[in-house]
This record gives sequence, C-alpha cells and structure tokens, in this order.
Amino acid sequence: MEEQQTAPVLSVKNWMLTILLLAIPIVNIILLFVWAFSSGENPNKANYAKASLIWAAIGIVLYILFAVIIFGTVMSSINSF
Repeated sequence: MEEQQTAPVLSVKNWMLTILLLAIPIVNIILLFVWAFSSGENPNKANYAKASLIWAAIGIVLYILFAVIIFGTVMSSINSF
C-alpha cells in the first residue's frame, strides 16, 4: 500500500504573515503566483493561492462585462438624442 504524506500544518504566525503580505498591493499578485505554482510550497498555501487567483479572474471578467454593458448603454442613450 502506498504511504500518504501529509503537509505540515501552518501556524497562526505563518498565516498572519501570509495575510500581511497579501495586503501589500502588487506584491500580493506576485506572491499568489509564486505560491500557487511553486513546487516546494505548502499544499495548503498553494491551494489558497490558486483559489484566490481564480476568484480574482472571475472578478476581472465580471468587471469588464459590466463596464462594457454600461458603456454600451451610455453610448446608446447619447446617440439617440
């Protein structure tokens, strides 16, 4: 039978540092990519980074979609006058 390896539990101190680093603009995006795709990173932190990047991508797509709809509506109302 194959032996399963378990990842070490991240301490509260590690999570506090992680959250602090993610609060810094630009640095947070870079770190999310590093943590998500680095092979040596704790799997818990890697999964959190991947989930955060997916939510960010969903937010960007929704923002662009709403911006296009609003811009189209405004331009349509301007052209009708």
